[in-house]
Amino acid sequence: MTDQRIVAEYVLRTAQDPRRVADIIAGEQSSGTFVAIPGESAELKARSAARVDRLEEIDDSGLAPLPGATGDVSRSFAMTLSWPLANIGPSLPNLVATVAGNLFELREVAGLKLVDLHLPSAFAERYPGPAFGIEGTRRLANVEDRPLIGTIVKPSVGLGPAETAALVDQLCEGGIDFIKDDELQADGSHCPFEERLAAVMAVIARHADRTGRKVMYAVNLTGEIDEMLRRHDLVEKLGGTCVMVSLNSIGLTGMTALRRHSRLPIHAHRNGWGYLGRSPDNGWSYIAWQKLWRLIGVDHMHVNGLSNKFWEPDDSVIASAKACLSPISETRPDLVMPVFSSGQSVKQAEGTWKRLGSRDLIYCAGGGIVAHPSGIAAGVRSLREAWDAAMQGVPLHEAAAASPDLAAAVKKFA
Repeated sequence: MTDQRIVAEYVLRTAQDPRRVADIIAGEQSSGTFVAIPGESAELKARSAARVDRLEEIDDSGLAPLPGATGDVSRSFAMTLSWPLANIGPSLPNLVATVAGNLFELREVAGLKLVDLHLPSAFAERYPGPAFGIEGTRRLANVEDRPLIGTIVKPSVGLGPAETAALVDQLCEGGIDFIKDDELQADGSHCPFEERLAAVMAVIARHADRTGRKVMYAVNLTGEIDEMLRRHDLVEKLGGTCVMVSLNSIGLTGMTALRRHSRLPIHAHRNGWGYLGRSPDNGWSYIAWQKLWRLIGVDHMHVNGLSNKFWEPDDSVIASAKACLSPISETRPDLVMPVFSSGQSVKQAEGTWKRLGSRDLIYCAGGGIVAHPSGIAAGVRSLREAWDAAMQGVPLHEAAAASPDLAAAVKKFA
């Protein structure tokens, strides 16, 4: 492995001869095709062909193969491929076409999971990485030594600008650190972006004048590139400290354009991740996928949450969060703030702390705050108390015995 090669790690499932299949994949994703052609000389192969660097049998899942795959009984292999950087240059869109393109469609492949990526330094030289990351987020939110306690504006759609601002008013009054739009809230006629932003920022500014601390509001910019850049500038003009986008909706080039333009932290929502990562035998691992967005320069990344409302097991959630908090390379750490959400409440704080071992996260609870029996302020207080107890090693039920707000939250949610 040299600094001039792109390296991708996979789990390959196949019922065919594994070496032959690995060679087919390498050819399909570089200089080869389904039949030998005169132009693919030995010299050209030496210069441009993908290389199979590792092929080692591992335990197989025993699950059904992909539709259309040849053979019935599959085996699994840890497979590492590498490509010369000169094939594509340091281009993330073309990287994806290379490491995650037609190889998934080969009939010889019964399953293929992209597990990890190792990229030449030329990618870090081209893409800027996060402008704010963990330290910048903490500075703007004025929160130290604990997680940011956040929430999502709910209902996801249906509230108008005035109603949204009224909810934000209660959240700010209650001491919230971070508020985000739902990913479904965009620029609809019932809640236009500009009207919503103006109404919410007026509330946030009023509370900032009162408390000396500005709540971070991640407003959803997702749209066409020109729309996102224009919306970003309006957020900045009105004193906002964060913007949000849906990664799978705007794509790599859309995110690159926004990052080059942005002067605010970028909150990256992963909605749609399930169609890329849910299958244990096919698609992407989060470990590989999150590296692309960190290289471009997002500052926060969603990782789901423990005991979530979706399919994902806790081990996967923690692995994703730890990846966000682990350096991409020695020269470019590019650490980003993991965002825990999806059915979170006081009941997951202790487990999240014990398993992650870090307070560098945004902990978002929707119903876990707004549905507190004693109101929104009590919901915010109970979450802070749950996290304080977790970080001090105090069991949740013991801490609840000393706090009516936490006791009520435990009774309702835990």
